[in-house]
Amino acid sequence: MKSTSIVIPCFNESRAIESTIRDIFSHLKQHESQFTDVIVINDGSKDGSKELLDQLAADLQNEPFRVVHHSRNLGYGAALKTGIRRSNADLICITDADGTYPNHRIPELITSAFQHDMVVGARTGEDVDYSTIRSIPKLILVPWVSFLCGSNVPDMNSGLRVFRRDLAMKFLSLLPDGFSFTTTITICMLRNRHDVLFVPISYTKRIGKSHIKPIRDTARFVQLIARTGMYFAPMRLLTPVAAFFGVLFILSSAHDVFILNDLTDKTILLAFITLNVMMFALLADMIDKRSAH
Repeated sequence: MKSTSIVIPCFNESRAIESTIRDIFSHLKQHESQFTDVIVINDGSKDGSKELLDQLAADLQNEPFRVVHHSRNLGYGAALKTGIRRSNADLICITDADGTYPNHRIPELITSAFQHDMVVGARTGEDVDYSTIRSIPKLILVPWVSFLCGSNVPDMNSGLRVFRRDLAMKFLSLLPDGFSFTTTITICMLRNRHDVLFVPISYTKRIGKSHIKPIRDTARFVQLIARTGMYFAPMRLLTPVAAFFGVLFILSSAHDVFILNDLTDKTILLAFITLNVMMFALLADMIDKRSAH
C-alpha cells in the first residue's frame, strides 16, 4: 500500500483553514491506511493564520498533522515545494485551504493514483462555480496547453490532485514558485508520457478573498506555458509560428510575381524568418531528444 502526504499551502486563510483541515481529517478517518500525514505550509501569513495553525497543531497533537512556517511569503508553488520536500510518502496530494475543492473526494483520488502517475480533479463536474473573469483566459489557454501536450487537458491548473512524489522531485527545479506550479507540472507529466487521469469534480466559491490577480497571473501563465512548451515540445510550440510566416511568405511571393513582377525585400525577409524559426525549432527539438537520452 502506497503512503500519501496531503500538502496544503496557506496564505492569509484564517477564515477557512481550520474548517478545511478538520473536514479533511473527518473524511480520512475511514481511509487511514491510505495516507501518512497532513502538512500545512503557512506561507508568511499576516492575518492570524500562523497562530491559528499553531493552536490547531496543539489540538490535533494525536493526529498525523504538521505545520511548517515560511518567515515571508514565497508563493503558492514555493509552499508546495516545501511540503513535497518535507514529505517521506510515496504520493503527494495537494488541495487548497480556501474551501473550494471537494476534499471528501481525496480518498477516491488517492485510490486512483495507485494505478496512475498523476490524478487531477478536473473542475468539469456538475456543480462548478467559477468566476467569469477567470474562465475567459482558459478558453484560449486550455486548448493551447492541450495542443502542446498532444492530449486533451480539461483542467490545466486544478489545485486538487495526487501525484507520485519521485516524479515531482524530478521536475522540482522546473516548477515555478507562483500559481503556475500546477499548470507546469501538468505539462511536465504529459510531455514526458506519464499516465495522467482527469477526474471530474465540483468547485465552489472560496471562503475569503482570492489572491489571484487575473491580468497579471494570466500573463505569467502564458509566459510559463511558453517556457515549459519550449523546454518539452519546441516543435509543437514553434511550428505554428513558422507556418504563419510561411503563409505570409507565400502570399507576398504571389503578390510580387503576379502583380509587381519583382521580388521585394519584404518577401525575402519573410523567407528568412520562416527558415530561421524552423531551423531553431529543429535544433531545440534535437537538444530536447538528446537530453532525454
